[in-house]
Parts: sequence; C-alpha cells; structure tokens
Amino acid sequence: MSAFEVRIGINPLSWMNDDLPSLGGETPLEVALTEGRQIGYEGFELGNKFPREPQALKALLAQYDLSLVSGWYSGRLAQRSAEEEIAAVGPHLELLAKNGATVMVYGEVADTIQGSPLPLFQRPRFFTEAQWSTYAERLERFARYTLSQGVRVAYHHHMGAYVETPADVDELMKRTTDAVGLLLDTGHITFAGGDPLALLERYAARVCHVHCKDVRPDVVKLARNRDWSFLEAVINGAFTVPGDGAVDFASVIGKLREIGYRGWLVVEAEQDPVIAPSYAYAEKGYRTLRALVDAPSIAPNAPTTREIA
Repeated sequence: MSAFEVRIGINPLSWMNDDLPSLGGETPLEVALTEGRQIGYEGFELGNKFPREPQALKALLAQYDLSLVSGWYSGRLAQRSAEEEIAAVGPHLELLAKNGATVMVYGEVADTIQGSPLPLFQRPRFFTEAQWSTYAERLERFARYTLSQGVRVAYHHHMGAYVETPADVDELMKRTTDAVGLLLDTGHITFAGGDPLALLERYAARVCHVHCKDVRPDVVKLARNRDWSFLEAVINGAFTVPGDGAVDFASVIGKLREIGYRGWLVVEAEQDPVIAPSYAYAEKGYRTLRALVDAPSIAPNAPTTREIA
C-alpha cells in the first residue's frame, strides 16, 4: 500500500446546489451517486437530498458501495454559546459518527452573506481582540466536545463569512489548539486572495480535510471589480473542478504527500450543470486528482495542471 493514504471523494454540488436549487435542483440524488461511483469516487459528502437518519443513510450509501466523507454543519458560534451549539449539533454529529466520518465540516453561518445578494466586501468581521477571543474560546470548547465523540472539527474558511482570508485563518489558528482542525479549501482561499500551498505549509499539522476546488481568475477579478455577491460569482463560473482552472494542484498534492496527510480529497465545485455538465466535470476532477495521487513523485515546482490562456 502506498504511504500516501488518501481517498478521493466528491460533494454532490457538481450535480445539485444546495444554496441555489436552480442549479441542478431537479437532479435525483440517485443519479449523482450512480455517476460518482461509476467515475471512481469512493465517497460522498452530504447534501440536502441525503437521508438524515443514520441507518437510512448507511443503507443508501451501501447500495452504491460508497463511504460517507463528511457533512457541512451550519454553526452559529458567533452568536451563541458553545453549550447551545453542542446541543444543536447532536443529530448531525450522530449521523456522521454512526456512518464512519471522522471529520465534520464546520461552516460559520452567523451573519454570513454567502447566500445573500450583498457584495462580498460587506461580509461580517471580528474587529477587536475580545471578539476574536470570545469566538475562539467557543469554537475550542465545541471542537473538544465533537472530538470526544470521535469527530474532529474541520473549520471551513469561506467567502462571505467571518473567516475568509489568510489573515482571518491566522487569527483563528493562533487562538485555538489542535482540537480545531482546518479544512483547506483551495478555491475559497484563492478567491480570498491567498495561496493554498502557503496555507498548507503554514498549518500542515492542522489540516484534516481538503476541498479540491479550482478557480477561474478572470471571473474572480470580475466578481471583485463589479461587487458581485458570492452566488453571482458562482453562477458566473468563479469555481470549477481540479484541472480546469489556475490552482496549482500538483504542488498542493505534492505537499500533502510530503507532510503525510491521511484523509479525503474532495472534489467540490459549485457550477451550473447546464453549462458544466455534471458527469464530464466530475470525471475531469477525479482524473486530475487520481493522476497526481498515483504519480510516483511530484517535483516541488511542478507546473499547474492546466495552463490558463
């Protein structure tokens, strides 16, 4: 067995978008599961069409010989206490734990504008030391609890939320312990003006989950210049699958191999399936990652997976 023990999974966003039902909302979940398994994916992250009862979810995934990768949790620790959040997360945490998931995607949705028509610069921010400290303390307590149940928090830095930029991630990481894992989302950190490889190098010990999302720089530039909302950027194609944008996945995968990362690589690309056909793009993302993972070695300064014209 290779020392680089990673598994390649996918989020159902390639087929159907939870935030924008108009993008593939009519597609049955069974289509996504059938096509994902046919392509070669080993597991799926949750979407809003999955069963929320542990045994029903286990039975469904077993039909397709798929594993549960993880599942997004909409947290509100910016507004409520750790104790309130622990009470709220119960059913979701049980769903993950009973289906073998060892990480939980934590997305802070308090005050977020990721689903609203507001321009991205109007996102919420913590401005004071006290605000950062209070939030970090709540997150730490919450994360220690989920870890006691066998599931580690994988904190998702996200466009339109409190923790979006590399500087935001720095503030959060320095105020929390290893109980709080970091989800590296290559697309979101690039959109936010950062470098996924630099973030990975800085927090190698904290990265416990990876969303492999590519970015179209020309669309990101338009989103910034025209004050688009996050959803406008998505509709206009800011994100795509690995191998179809500007992210240097060869270097990212090479660094993950070097640090001994063991976990999931998850293809996640919010796109309009009418413009970006689900099967073709999901397959492209899989083949890009599969080739990099299976390569005997990757040079530190390898070229990007695709040159941008």
